[in-house]
Amino acid sequence: MKKIEAIIRKSKFDEVKEALHQVEVNFFSYWDVTGVGNEKEGHVYRGISYSTTDIQRRHLSIVVSDEFMERTIEAILETAYTGKVGDGKIFVSEVLEAYRIRTKEKGKAGIN
Repeated sequence: MKKIEAIIRKSKFDEVKEALHQVEVNFFSYWDVTGVGNEKEGHVYRGISYSTTDIQRRHLSIVVSDEFMERTIEAILETAYTGKVGDGKIFVSEVLEAYRIRTKEKGKAGIN
């Protein structure tokens, strides 16, 4: 099993959520986060300068079986992409075990 953590633009969340549902990833957690990015200069919009050092993003936490890893990552990469600085990051780590508390199922059965 793999844990996929994605930090994406808030404006892309609905598209990413729909893309995940289309590849049969129907359960994940998410929350709003603020981070500090590499970009040091602010942006000017209609004559007003905005700081981009503190960036509002959405953090997704998804645990999938190994066979769902590639399609999950591809769905996020395709829909979160804008081609501009700040599109986000994806991190993948190994999950040793998962349990469904209600039924006490573990492993793949615990996450499906």
